[in-house]
Amino acid sequence: MILADKIIDLRKKAGMSQEELAEQLGVSRQSVSKWEGAQSAPDLNRILQLSKIFGVTTDYLLKDEIDIPETEQTLPADTDGPALRRVTMAEANSFLEENRKHALRIAAGVFLCIMCAVPVIILSGATNGDGPAADIIGVPALLLLIAAGVALFVWSGLKMKSYSYLTNEGIDTEYGVSGMVREKRDAYQPKHILRLVLGIVLLIVAVLPVIFLGVTNDKTVVSVIGVPLMFALIASGTFLIVRTGIISAGFNKLLEEEEYKREKKAHDHDEFTGAVQGIFWLLVTAGFLGYSFITGDWGRSWIVWPIAGVISGAIAIVTSMMHRK
Repeated sequence: MILADKIIDLRKKAGMSQEELAEQLGVSRQSVSKWEGAQSAPDLNRILQLSKIFGVTTDYLLKDEIDIPETEQTLPADTDGPALRRVTMAEANSFLEENRKHALRIAAGVFLCIMCAVPVIILSGATNGDGPAADIIGVPALLLLIAAGVALFVWSGLKMKSYSYLTNEGIDTEYGVSGMVREKRDAYQPKHILRLVLGIVLLIVAVLPVIFLGVTNDKTVVSVIGVPLMFALIASGTFLIVRTGIISAGFNKLLEEEEYKREKKAHDHDEFTGAVQGIFWLLVTAGFLGYSFITGDWGRSWIVWPIAGVISGAIAIVTSMMHRK
């Protein structure tokens, strides 16, 4: 085992991030990243610091033929940490590719769920709520869009099931994996920022079509054009944010950074957040359909969706803050 692998292995066994190790050593995170990627090597003073931090000898760090630390103090003697799941280069690349597809499927599912009310809104506005078109055509279209979105969620969840260990278990990556993942993450970062900013901008300006068309005082124009455009902007912005968020999280899973640090995995954050969001959206859909069918007021009940979107974002922030504690 070479020095780069030993630093990665010891750091992960100690439950430390690159930032935490860099802080103890008085160097930048980029320096630690280069050491672990075998792009450079620490000087003698840093070697001595590493041996003290991890409780191993300098011989263990410097001699490739020594694979077992002579003195290991990375875990207390009376506690045995769970075995780490080995992740090969092939597995890491396969996960990143599947996670990219997963991000697209989930984002598309969210897009369809947000747009589900649009057919009812257009038909209700075009007929001024008097014709049966909203009930005969709009409602089935709404249910089909919801069903398609849910199908994407379920299908994508099943496809990603084999990679659930990245969220629930500590991992030990094969030599070169961390460097490869960081290189891909750094290459993706500009695109991530662009998609995130564009998504937020679309959410902010989504109400503009309703405002501009509202000056015409023509409720039909607002319902048939303005409101659907607002939904399309909200759905598009959410699509971009969700997609790039999942892709970015995939890199952190393999690096065990941010919300996927090893010590946080035991909290089952993904499962808890997913359950809360799932129950919330089921209640929103049930409330929307129940109210709309009882009152027949499809022309106004759509307002629940943008409100629910804001609440859903607040739920995600709260659950994320709970996880960080």
